[in-house]
Amino acid sequence: MLERQTSFLFNRIRKLATASLLGVAALAAPALHAQEPVNTKAPPPEFVQTVANNALEAVKKNQAVKSGNIESIKQVVNEYVLPYVNFEKTTRLAAGRHWRQATPQQQKALVEAFKGTLIRTYAGAFNKVDQVSAFTMLPFRGDANADDVVVGSTLNQRNGPPVRIDYRLEKTPQGWKIYDLNVEGIWLIQNYRNQFSQQITQNGVDGLITALNGGNK
Repeated sequence: MLERQTSFLFNRIRKLATASLLGVAALAAPALHAQEPVNTKAPPPEFVQTVANNALEAVKKNQAVKSGNIESIKQVVNEYVLPYVNFEKTTRLAAGRHWRQATPQQQKALVEAFKGTLIRTYAGAFNKVDQVSAFTMLPFRGDANADDVVVGSTLNQRNGPPVRIDYRLEKTPQGWKIYDLNVEGIWLIQNYRNQFSQQITQNGVDGLITALNGGNK
């Protein structure tokens, strides 16, 4: 199963928690804290800082999320992260040339299955978040006028060393969207591309969807 194949990656990025996609049903109850408005057309570091802060604060206030409750994690990710992520692009790039082989229905199912895999894989990381956990944006080295940029940050926590996290963003008519993530030198899309290709070659697109949904347990 793909989740088992990526357990080595989880051990390296378990402190990522709220920043991981992946990523990844809006909350029925009111938010537990005042969410800072996100300006998707702000300079890239400001945009990422606001998204990261809102997600992190939501985790700090939600004990169910910190305990690894999957449904609670889905709620937080869907409210505070996914509106600012092009997860279809993330999945398409991870699938590579195989994406074009999939029907629109398969593509939609693949996006949802990949999202579920990431949430299950990283669920245990949320209990690492404490009240002093904080994101710090690194000096921006890119061109804010470019259509594709990388924003660097560190996640600082009481119970471990800072974790380096880079975000790759694209400029859209609606503003910035995140579509890839680099944790301690490992890009999310690159890490999954070979695994996706192997599964599709052996079992087709439906086989990959089944594997991502835990069908090989």
